[in-house]
Amino acid sequence: MILGIESSCDESALALFDPATGLRGEWLHSQVALHGVYGGVVPDLASREHLRHFVPLLRAAMGDIDPSTLTAIAVTRGPGLASCLAMGVSTAKALGLAWDVPVIGGNHLRGHAWSPFLPVHAADPAAFAGELGTLLPHLGLLVSGGNTLLFSLEDGGRIRPVASTLDDAAGEALDKGAKLLGLGYPGGPLIEAAAQNGRRDAYDFPRGNNSRKTVEFSFSGLKTSLRYTLEKMDDAAVHAALPDLCASYEEAVVDALARKTARVLADGGYRSLGISGGVSNNRRLRAALDKVAGKNGVSFLAADPRHTGDNAAMIAFAIWMDGLADEPPPEDRGLGLTFDPSLELADV
Repeated sequence: MILGIESSCDESALALFDPATGLRGEWLHSQVALHGVYGGVVPDLASREHLRHFVPLLRAAMGDIDPSTLTAIAVTRGPGLASCLAMGVSTAKALGLAWDVPVIGGNHLRGHAWSPFLPVHAADPAAFAGELGTLLPHLGLLVSGGNTLLFSLEDGGRIRPVASTLDDAAGEALDKGAKLLGLGYPGGPLIEAAAQNGRRDAYDFPRGNNSRKTVEFSFSGLKTSLRYTLEKMDDAAVHAALPDLCASYEEAVVDALARKTARVLADGGYRSLGISGGVSNNRRLRAALDKVAGKNGVSFLAADPRHTGDNAAMIAFAIWMDGLADEPPPEDRGLGLTFDPSLELADV
């Protein structure tokens, strides 16, 4: 079994993963309510909360964790906030020393990349290896507050970046849009809720970098367009038009993501399309990409809603999928592991 530990930002998380049977347990403490007061994550507060909550999480998990059955402790070592990563890595190394279990550093982005495959594994762990062969090569879209990435996941587990954003991430654009609209934080779910009864064509917000010559994303112009639109309206007008503003803004984000993804998928020879990251919880985006997959005759894989945000299950699963849990442990059994806030998707 593999114990996963995640602390890259504002979620303290543990998960116990058994390759033979699937997830055996998950324990999570979220800081969303705390940071919502400040309109975004405050790193000092986030690291303090990790320090406060990892021990209670471990106490809650110890009824399910038998250290003698663990083959590895998988912990996020990057990318993320340095002070937060340090808390998770320190916890993992302390447990590794106490239990004599090797510690392996995991890549947070690779965790997201593999997360759409967790439901496939859960459906039939024994048949998973065969099923995986029918889904690769896989085109994945990772959309969160800090990342917007298209990547190719190929045979042998190689992950190759295909396209990214030139400026803001999609989630960042939604968060900043929500702030401009006075909705609060986190912005994506609040805009989605307010957009339910709005007209998606009420405002012609731009689709950044819409040239067919490139597949890179851009969302900074969208945010600027919303700001200029709001400057021409008084508070009463904004309140009256809020559903239309949110629906049109959300549509611009979804349309930009779906168009670029469709273009890459059509050119690629992929067998499946996946979506992961916090923004992938958006129902309209899921529906749009499901439609794109259907038009191209490939399988659509979406991370389970509980695994779209930061979570430890995806870290344990990614370490297993990358084969690292089966490798001989280093001489120091991973106790010399250091965090790296600037890891890239392709880094193992």
